[in-house]
This record gives sequence, structure tokens and C-alpha cells, in this order.
Amino acid sequence: MEVRCGTDDKGNRERKAEGQKIQISRWWWAVSSHPALGRKVLALAVSVQWRREEHDIRGVPARRPKDARELHFAAKKLLASGVNPMAERKAEAEAKQQEAKALERDADGSFEKIARKWWAWWSIGKSSRHAETLMNRLEADVFPVVGHKSIDAVQTAHIRDIMLTIETRGASDVAKRAHQSIGQIFRFAIARELASRNPAADFKPRDVLAATESENFAHVDEKDLPELLAKMDDYNGDALTRFALKLLAYCFPRTSELIDAPWTEFDLDRARWDIPAERMKMKTPHIIPLSRQAVEVLRALRLLTGNGKLVFPGAMDKKKPMSNNTLLYALHRLGYQGRMTGHGFRGLASTILNENDFDDEDVDLQLAHMKRNKVSAAYNHAKYLKQRTVMMQWWADYLDAQLVRGRRALAA
Repeated sequence: MEVRCGTDDKGNRERKAEGQKIQISRWWWAVSSHPALGRKVLALAVSVQWRREEHDIRGVPARRPKDARELHFAAKKLLASGVNPMAERKAEAEAKQQEAKALERDADGSFEKIARKWWAWWSIGKSSRHAETLMNRLEADVFPVVGHKSIDAVQTAHIRDIMLTIETRGASDVAKRAHQSIGQIFRFAIARELASRNPAADFKPRDVLAATESENFAHVDEKDLPELLAKMDDYNGDALTRFALKLLAYCFPRTSELIDAPWTEFDLDRARWDIPAERMKMKTPHIIPLSRQAVEVLRALRLLTGNGKLVFPGAMDKKKPMSNNTLLYALHRLGYQGRMTGHGFRGLASTILNENDFDDEDVDLQLAHMKRNKVSAAYNHAKYLKQRTVMMQWWADYLDAQLVRGRRALAA
């Protein structure tokens, strides 16, 4: 039932003549049943700029016509001053909603509160740059969406939406890191009985993110790595092939970067391999810090091929490099046809290093994935070299530990 409290066609015509933006043709109050409230409420209906808008006055029961008149005249006064009461009430509601979110955020059980506790615990021993980068990403992409929520109120859909929003700006890798960080926060909370479940574990990034163009070569899963390394170590073919497989694992270059390498690119005293721009896919110079294990392999290789130009000369013509298929066929002989390639070590290194909290920029720089212009390339090829050196030694030590596990498994 609508209770018409008045119209103002004359006033409307005057406002139109004066060119005011807000043009009110009529307003009235309607008394109607509200299913959500289970009672009758007053609803203000205003025709603004020839568009009808209605707004429930929640908490104002439809008891007397006087209620409608009083509220009607208050709204009429606002309209006369050029203020849309609907917009004003909407702004008030939004302000209250933001205030409620702030209160939730201040609560000990909010996602943001727990995430910051996790970050303080996790960042111990991490580089300040890595820790700051991760917190900046949480503050920019994650906290605005779920920071105010109770941690148990965060659902799989929230995490998915965060990742898809990040992906829209062309940052798929950052979206994957967001999924990883959120999962770590939930594991931290569950271990301390601050959360009951981890919604990030319900899916993997590839389940929601579009496939990206990348070096996508077959490689074994991390759980199969120990056996692979043990079989590579026992390879009974040519010694150069066995050494080449070891360097692919320790240094994870592209296969062509390894087999075409001349001895002049290596400085074993400084434990460094400098690859010039003309030999790189991205056409920018690249530095590979050499672990202790990689240096040992190269010193052994120097006894075999150090008098020539190439580290890995061909079997028939020493002036030409080893065939690209030599390493692939060696993996086939070990039983990994279709399961592992020389390039596969790059995929394994990327996954495992990221999962072990190495900075994603350090990982990408070491993989030489980043496309750079000629100016930035002069600076970036040596960027964060100290951190990358630490990372490459960790990787070599990790592989050695996996090799020990593989030997035990094969001996069992």
C-alpha cells in the first residue's frame, strides 16, 4: 500500500528551469511488508532525474501516518537543498560497513592479524628485501579483500578471486605467490589452533590461472628426483655425458648454453660462469654463480678437455660441440624417455626454490627468464648476485641430499 504524502510538480519545473542537476518530480512513502524483517516498514520512494528510487527505512515500523509525514518532510528538506537522501543513506551505510570491517580487522582472529604474526615468524633469517616484497604484496592484493575477515571466514572463492584479479594485470607469477603465501599463513594458523582448515589447499594455481607461454619441458616430480640423481651418478656411458648431466642439475642452464660453452667463460677461482649476450636466448649477458660441487665437476672436466676450446667437444669432431641429443638419449637410457629432459632441471629448480621461499626475482634472474632492454641488461645481469650465490649453493646441497636418499632407495 502506498501512502502518497505529496508531489511537487511546480517545484520540479522551477528546478528544471534553473538547470539544477537534481530534478525531483515527486516523492511518497509506501507502507509494505519486508520479508527479511518479518514486519511492515516504511519505504521512501523518490523520483530523481525521472528515475524512481526506493529505500527502506529499516527499524522504522509502519505504526502511524505521522511517522511517514515526519520522515517525508525531513527528506523533502534534503531534496530542496539538492541532496539525494538515498545517496546520503547509502554513504552512511558504507561508512558503517567500513567501520565494522575495521573492528573485525582489529580483532585477534582476523586474517590480517594472523598473517602479520606469520610474517614476523617467517621473515626471521630472510633477506629484508624478500620479506618487504612479500608484505607489500599482501598489503596490496590480499588484505584489502580478506584482511578484515575472521580467518575461518576466508573461503576458497576469496583466494581464487584474489588470484584472478592479480592475473588481470599480467602478473601470473605474483598470483601463484599469493596462493602460496596464503596457504603458508593458514598452515601457520592451523598449527597454533587459530584456524580449522586451509582453503588454499583445495586447489592448485593451474586450476584457476590461464596457462602462460613458458619453457615447458617434461620433468619428473620432486618425489622422483632422488632416484633420478642416483641413476645419473651411476651412468656408465661416456664420462663427458655424465659430467654434463651433473652440471645441468647443479647450474640449470639451457642445454645449448651448456654444450656450446667455451672454457673462456669460466672463472673457477671466482666460482663464476659468465655467458655473453650473443649466446643467451634473451640476448642479454648472464652470470651463473658456481657452487662448490659445480666447481669440482669443472675441475675434473678440465683434465679431460681443458686443452681445447670447448668444455664439451663432440665425439667425432673436437672443434664442434657435443650433440644436443646426447643428453636426451642418456636420459632415455636411464629410463626417463618422455619423463625428463635436459631443460627439465630448470622447471624443477624453479618449483623447488620458490617452494623453499627464495625470492621469486632471484629465481627468475637466475633462470634468465626476464626480458630486459639493452640499458637495464647492463645492470640486471649482475643484480642480487650475492643472494643468487647463496641460493645456488643451497640448491647444490639440496641435490646432494636427494642423491643420498636416492642411493639408499636403490640399495634397499
